[in-house]
Amino acid sequence: MPAAPRVTITKLEHRADSPFVPTAVPRLSWVTETQAIEWRQAWAEVELDGRPARIDGDASVLVAWPFAPLLPGEERRLRVRVGGTDGSASDWSEPCTVSAGLLAPGEWIASLLALPHPERQGQPGLLRAEFDIVGPVVHATLHATAHGVYQVEVNGEAVDDETLKPGWTAYQWRVIQDTTDVTALLRPGRNAIGIQLTAGWFAERYGFGADAKPFYGPQPSAALQLVVRYADGRTETIATGPGWKALAGGPVISAGIYGGQHEDATRSLPGWSEPGFDDGGWQAAEVGETVVPVPRSAPPVRAIAELPVVATWVAPSGVTVLDFGQNLAGRVRIEASLPAGTTITLRHAEVVHEGELDRSSQRGAAATDVFTAPGGSFVWEPRFTFHGFRYASVEGWPGAVPAEAFTAVALSSDLERTGSFRSSHPLVNRLHDAVVWSTRSNFVSLPTDCPQRDERLGWTGDISMFAPTATALLDVDGFLASWLADLALEQRAIDGTVPFVVPNVSGVFVTPTAAWGDAATIVPWTLYERYGDVGVLEAQYGSMTTWVDLVAGIAGENHLWEGGFQFADWLDPTAPADFPTDAKADKEVVATAFLFRSADIVAQAAAVLGREDDADRYRRLADEVRAAFLREYVSASGRIVSDAQTSYALAIVFGLVPDEERRLAMGRRLAKLVRVNGYRIGTGFVGTPFVLEALAVTGEWAAAARLLTATECPSWLYPITMGATTTWEAWDALLPDGTPSPASTSFNHYAFGAVADWLHRGLAGLAAAEPGYRVLRIAPVPLPGFDSAEASLRTPYGRAVSGWRRHGDLLHVHAVVPANTRATVSLPDGSRPFEVGSGEHDWTVRIPLPAPRPRQKLSLETPLGEIIDDPVAYASVLEVFDRHAPQAARTLRTHTRWEDGLPLSVEFFILPKAVQRAIDADLAAATAAAPAPQGLPA
Repeated sequence: MPAAPRVTITKLEHRADSPFVPTAVPRLSWVTETQAIEWRQAWAEVELDGRPARIDGDASVLVAWPFAPLLPGEERRLRVRVGGTDGSASDWSEPCTVSAGLLAPGEWIASLLALPHPERQGQPGLLRAEFDIVGPVVHATLHATAHGVYQVEVNGEAVDDETLKPGWTAYQWRVIQDTTDVTALLRPGRNAIGIQLTAGWFAERYGFGADAKPFYGPQPSAALQLVVRYADGRTETIATGPGWKALAGGPVISAGIYGGQHEDATRSLPGWSEPGFDDGGWQAAEVGETVVPVPRSAPPVRAIAELPVVATWVAPSGVTVLDFGQNLAGRVRIEASLPAGTTITLRHAEVVHEGELDRSSQRGAAATDVFTAPGGSFVWEPRFTFHGFRYASVEGWPGAVPAEAFTAVALSSDLERTGSFRSSHPLVNRLHDAVVWSTRSNFVSLPTDCPQRDERLGWTGDISMFAPTATALLDVDGFLASWLADLALEQRAIDGTVPFVVPNVSGVFVTPTAAWGDAATIVPWTLYERYGDVGVLEAQYGSMTTWVDLVAGIAGENHLWEGGFQFADWLDPTAPADFPTDAKADKEVVATAFLFRSADIVAQAAAVLGREDDADRYRRLADEVRAAFLREYVSASGRIVSDAQTSYALAIVFGLVPDEERRLAMGRRLAKLVRVNGYRIGTGFVGTPFVLEALAVTGEWAAAARLLTATECPSWLYPITMGATTTWEAWDALLPDGTPSPASTSFNHYAFGAVADWLHRGLAGLAAAEPGYRVLRIAPVPLPGFDSAEASLRTPYGRAVSGWRRHGDLLHVHAVVPANTRATVSLPDGSRPFEVGSGEHDWTVRIPLPAPRPRQKLSLETPLGEIIDDPVAYASVLEVFDRHAPQAARTLRTHTRWEDGLPLSVEFFILPKAVQRAIDADLAAATAAAPAPQGLPA
């Protein structure tokens, strides 16, 4: 008989890393584990400090709070137990603490404090005050925020391990409140509290090039209040305001997000945050406005990994270069012993060229840290900045630089890793790892484009395309929900238009733009699909409808989004370097496709929220846009007037073509476009997330396999072959000779990594059939050339797995379905879909391997289509042309259209006859020496 089920509380509202909740009625989530097959929850009982509340049914994810609202500052103990439809029942879960990390309306009294006479923009400073603790303390809670970046010390101890607090939000409308339990740091009698304050994002300069300027304000400020509850029932609040002291001094001389940190430890002030410190030379802090912050709902930024130096060398310039082996967002920690006054300079870069740091990808960001040692042993880490880097140079070190003195500290919002993927293809696995690192690097407080240059902005188009992948890798529900709150605020300030970046600080024009503005609908809908989070739909519904109504008004009666500015398929590899919006896919085709997608999303969201009139209205709008799209852009045979990979991918995946015959015809055309392009990438930001799915769902598996596993530029795997450990902004950020692209693009952008979502959902076959994975979809796509693939995900209901392994013509499929869920299964042998309950499942089906292509004699008369369909033949042709006609070989790689019926000789008829004869002879010899044919079918 199986053991009784075991239940664990996994989340309080959106967070698992803190007992503090941002609402008086936090939603609850729990996971049940059991060996029983097809286990379903029949009831649950939630107990709060001994008072139970019964919940009938199978709800276990984001369950409504079943008790009276928590009072501000209230701390309670919570546990849960569950019963199954099979009559089983669990024991009580381990109890967890739930604390109302919020203040009642009107309770926030703290004023923002700043330096009274700053000498320069963004000047760092120290703030302090002392207070008395009279009597035994039951609980002490610190609430703090800043316009800038801060850290608080109580009696000489940092209050937490968080960094870059409170993070970046739309400061003019929304500031985050950090809540921390500091009971253990207080002592009877005299106590002290200190704030170290720097510019952070608030006093940074934003804009491009010479146009960069301060946006929010020139100086940072901070506010806090410490609520102390005594054993006798008294409550005391210590808040920033009059009486606090400030010092425009201390060890941190300057600190900025882009510039880096300059710190002189010989200027340290021991005991500055302890009682009894002599602050007679300090000035009265400047007391500013009272800004009421909102409680934190997303995990803060923390150190998530530490990496040692893997290689060092002395560059031609004389500096020592450290290689940490991984591109990341973070900073370098030094642990050493140096003479007092020794000044060390660290510069950071993503790549090296000819032995030196190549800092071109940083544009105007100095990304330089300077530290003056105090004398003797020390540990130093620049706590008020971060950089995007793999390499760092060291200057000023006396003697040889010891690699063991340096550690790279990777930073990210502390989001739980929930998804994993592995396959039989080592390069694809490394691509997936690179996507994970790019996600971590760009999820620092909010979703940014890159972590290294003077930008690091919340580009809406990037996260619009990447949100599904993010949910496959990390628990990003609260993180993205928090960012969406800022999106709605920024949108409200500009009459419904969604800006290109959120927070909107770039200084560039704002206009409705497809895909970028559609973040307003796509991101919340993704959170609903992947987490079952109805709350985010409720919170964002006004933003979603405002966006769709705005664009529908632009489209007018013909329901086509025409005219205006569009990023379109940004960074399509065929677009000129100076004109990245000039993609193959027509801008109006792309824009209209996204209008349909957003209208369709809003119709579904309205239905979920019970707004049936709205659901009908937006469903009609979506139908009218689809009809207009088909009428204007699609022929009866399925050909799109914008004959580009992205056009077909969007039409197929978005469901713009309801009839199966035309949809399959589109898939065939897409596969042909991929093939004639040499199985290289032909899509930009907008098309890349969808092209593999479009090929797979229309049965074009061979083309999908070749596209995914291509290694020439442009391709997903080209950067990996060039040593990339993160995904790049541009397909050719590093040229084949190892030279960084003159366009100064980023080497740590997640947008093109959006393919990873399909690796999980498609190749491995693990997807959500109903919101929150309440019902899973197990539907692997065993692409030719792969022997195995597996994805796992900690869904809101527990760990799910889908994977497969090939043994000859047999395919073994394995799945794990969490308790309290079920799965629909579509095996790749074409059999009818079926449903299974929770538990572990295995199936074996026969999927014959594709028959190898017969090896044909290669010559200049071999058709181009036959060459590109045989990877061995293609490699042989390139090798021969590299030897005899290098320029023609470059043409083969970059400009040849691999059409059927066109012989190689016609493509290169202009070559001298002697060269043609030599090529012919070597091609024949290559055929004879080639291994048995293993090419994939066309």
